[in-house]
Amino acid sequence: MNCSTAWLALQSLEGGIQLSACPTHQADRLASDLSVWLKDWGLQSAVQTLTLPVNDGLVTLICSLRPEFQQACMPDHDTLALQDRLGHLDSSDSANQEVWVLEREIWVALLGSPHRFQFASLDALGSHIRVRRNMAMAARKTALAFKTEAAERPEADWHYEEESGFILKPGRPLIQALIAATQPEATGKLYDFSCYRATEYVILLGIAQEAEAHHPGLLADLQKLNERHAIRSGQFHEVFLVEYGSMEHPLPARFYIPGDRLWFRNPDERSSDVTGFEGSWVMYMGGGFFSNFWKRETPFTLESKAIEIFHWRHGVYTDAQGKLQMDEAVVDRLVAQTLANPQAKAQVLEKMIRMRDPQGVYAQGGCIDTTREYPKGVSRDACELVLPQI
Repeated sequence: MNCSTAWLALQSLEGGIQLSACPTHQADRLASDLSVWLKDWGLQSAVQTLTLPVNDGLVTLICSLRPEFQQACMPDHDTLALQDRLGHLDSSDSANQEVWVLEREIWVALLGSPHRFQFASLDALGSHIRVRRNMAMAARKTALAFKTEAAERPEADWHYEEESGFILKPGRPLIQALIAATQPEATGKLYDFSCYRATEYVILLGIAQEAEAHHPGLLADLQKLNERHAIRSGQFHEVFLVEYGSMEHPLPARFYIPGDRLWFRNPDERSSDVTGFEGSWVMYMGGGFFSNFWKRETPFTLESKAIEIFHWRHGVYTDAQGKLQMDEAVVDRLVAQTLANPQAKAQVLEKMIRMRDPQGVYAQGGCIDTTREYPKGVSRDACELVLPQI
């Protein structure tokens, strides 16, 4: 491929990372600064950049993986084996190694994304990566009790109000309170959560930890807000998150970035009427693993999650009061049988590892959603969060 062809190919790409417009004379400095950053993860030779004119003497920088590197590490945008394909750092410092490996995976997945991520500056990009890292690390540490119709929080930190939900007690630090509610090492106890609410706590913790280190004014605002009102459900999505992908332009079935929140749909109409089993909200933690807040020591792979959801149809029953319930012991037994039988496993995965049907439709769709979610930018100089006035 000659230089002209390569330039045209790069220009036509829709994915990767885009750094917002800057004066032309600053473009080389920006590209140089980015290269220095990438060197910390051994990626400077894996990335190609393109400077495109915008208007009024401004240019934008587009960065993506070189085609040969993308093909070797994430062919067809498959990130589930990305960490293994990149290799592991040989270091005696296991804690730092875990962080380094995770951040490198985030960098590569962003650069190789079919969706273009736009950032106002390198600082905003760095903040985004740290928030994703924080969320993935928090998800790995989270262990909860699964209760769809109950909820519980550490009494020292939280109290419940009908209108406001679980709110912080005055003076109780937000970060420590979120950790106490989700990480049993802090209190010695598992607290009752739904999977959707659990992801909200993990996301808010990741944002708050970044704010504590780099945007303390935002942390103070989050603290005050959570002392008055819990942002949850649809409002949480609107305030804190960006959704990417769509039914018309679905993300690849095996493309996930550490720190993504996503939904696996239950494609079985009857069992999806059981409260809490309409689908499953999880965090992608990197390394091919999705959160399992109820059994932290056995996180899900894409395959094991799909097989679990498939067998929900076999665990559903009607109780004495005529209400649909789920026998999770039956589900666990059938999952183990399917995982141990290669032919049965392949048959289930053929049905499940496909895009879901539209809402309200139960036809031939699988459990894979077309979209993912990630937090809005929280860097000090380019903060995208607009907190509600409660």
